[in-house]
Amino acid sequence: MTDPLHIVVIDPDKERAFLIVDGLRETMDYKISVIGETLGLARKLRDLEPDIILIDLEDPSRDSFEQVITALGPSERPVAMFVDQTDDKMMRAAIDAGVSAYVVNGLRKDRIKPVLETAIARFHSFGRMKAELEATKTALAERKTIDRAKGLLMKARGLSEEEAYAVLRKTAMDQGRRVSEVADGLVTAAGLLL
Repeated sequence: MTDPLHIVVIDPDKERAFLIVDGLRETMDYKISVIGETLGLARKLRDLEPDIILIDLEDPSRDSFEQVITALGPSERPVAMFVDQTDDKMMRAAIDAGVSAYVVNGLRKDRIKPVLETAIARFHSFGRMKAELEATKTALAERKTIDRAKGLLMKARGLSEEEAYAVLRKTAMDQGRRVSEVADGLVTAAGLLL
């Protein structure tokens, strides 16, 4: 049996907070924590270690909004935010901070579960895209290093590009390492010698 999802509800208005809690309890059995005060929010979130964060800022002041956004930091979990009024600047800041679902004037008990599911789906989708981007960046950096190492071998030994790559590949196989690791070692050693 898995533990229920731990959801933190951040809302300075107790009545609205309990509207969210009631909406959540009607759909599934969640572990729910409510935070009403944004002072020390980052520490509270760190201590609670929630799986999901739902924020309701009925009519946020710039200060309270910035406190919440700062507390979220680079979010490592799905975050859904409910606000009553649209503000493009606040919306962009929320999305930049990692808010997965930004809902304007939509806080109703029957909408909480779909918004929560959307936030989770968008969070995972963004995580996959981020991982793919990092893998692509790593592959590109490795390709550049291999190309530099081939260039060094071609210049030092008078080899063709294919021969230089064959030397790197054979060395990697002999040493039980990846071609990019051998290439990186060669480029580093060449940098020390030049």
